[in-house]
This record gives sequence, C-alpha cells and structure tokens, in this order.
Amino acid sequence: MNNDEKLPRHVAIIMDGNGRWAKQRGKIRTFGHKAGVDSVRSAVSFARKRGIEVLTLFAFSSENWNRPADEVGVLMELFNLVLKSEVKKLHKNDVRLKVVGDTSRFDAKLVARIHEAEALTANNQSLVLNIAANYGGRWDIVHAAKELVAQAVSGQIQASDIDESLFDRHTSLSELPQLDLLIRTGGESRVSNFLLWQLAYAELYFTPTLWPDFDENAFASAINDYSARQRRFGLTGEQVDA
Repeated sequence: MNNDEKLPRHVAIIMDGNGRWAKQRGKIRTFGHKAGVDSVRSAVSFARKRGIEVLTLFAFSSENWNRPADEVGVLMELFNLVLKSEVKKLHKNDVRLKVVGDTSRFDAKLVARIHEAEALTANNQSLVLNIAANYGGRWDIVHAAKELVAQAVSGQIQASDIDESLFDRHTSLSELPQLDLLIRTGGESRVSNFLLWQLAYAELYFTPTLWPDFDENAFASAINDYSARQRRFGLTGEQVDA
C-alpha cells in the first residue's frame, strides 16, 4: 500500500451487481446474493488487515422492499443466516458489528438476533462493521430532524441551537469517523439514497466489477485510487499543499 497517510478511516460500499452476476451464469438472482456473502467476508478481512477503522456496507435499502416478494424473503433469510453463522467469527477477530437503519419492519426473531450480535461485539476495537439494513439517506435525515423537533418542543433545546454539528449528532454513524470513501460496484454511477448526509465531502469510486467478483485486489485498487487524490474540503490545491 502506498501513501499510508492517506488511508481512509471510514469506507462505505454499495454492494451492487449480485443479480446480474447470477444472470450471467444462468442462475436466479438470489444465487448472486448468496455468492456476495463471500465478498463481504473478503472486504471485512481486507479492511481489518489494512487498518481501516470503519466499514459500512449497504445491505438492504428502504426501497428494496419493492423487489419481488420471493427475493425479499431470501434476503431476509440470508441476513438471519449470516448473523447466526458469522458473528462469532467477527467477535473472534475483534470486529464490532452495528446494524443501522429502521429495524422496526423486521420480524422479532431478526431484531433479537441483531441485538444479540451487537451486544456480543460491543467492546471490539479492530474494526467497526456497519450493516445498513432497511436504510435510506432521506430516512436518516428525517429521523434526525424529528429527534431535534421533539427536543425543541420539550424545551431541551432552542431552534437557534440547531447547527450542522448538532444535527450530525442525531444521524446514523454520528459517533464514528466521517465517511472518507464511497465505493459502488456493478457499474452504476449513482449513490441510491445511501448516506446522503455523510457523503458531503466523501470521495466517490465507481467500478464495473460486480459485487461477487469484488475481491481484495479490487478493494486495494479502490484504496490506491483514493490515496492518489487530493482532498481539498473547499480549499485550493495550493492551500492544501502549503
């Protein structure tokens, strides 16, 4: 790895292309989702080995409920199975698991499994792994706004107290390092309502690689691309270099 000082602290990935990967092989879409689990393992391993502090994976968006019912059912079942089979491995490797999103729509069994996994891994420090499930960037912003309105109505804060810093503290991932890099696999060049607030100054990296083919070499290419960029945060290049 070159340019270690530019290693991103927080990387998010939109894991796109499972269905197309399966179709290319004459399989149904859910075959691709199952194959994608191996890429999740690979990405977690890579992030932990390279010293990335936070990895956030977009597993299921709030819009994904509109997909065919059988595909949604398989995704929910897969989520349950992966939580059951992988959490002990994550814990053994000092990985903290967090699920972000509106979990109220999940069944009680899945919610209980999420809570158990988060509790087991709560004190781990090598990597924070966020799984965004039933998550949407607009939902995140509206949820934060509702919390602030409730505090204002109850007199805990004044409207004039609300600024970007206070608002940020009510969004998902607020206690974690700011997002540095968003990767999207599968060839699409859009953010699909993912981490809209957090993306303000993140670097974007789009790759045609389908998610089940996204291995450690593909992840390393994204990190190398990021490391070669100059992040200016509104400044000029000359100011950054000074």
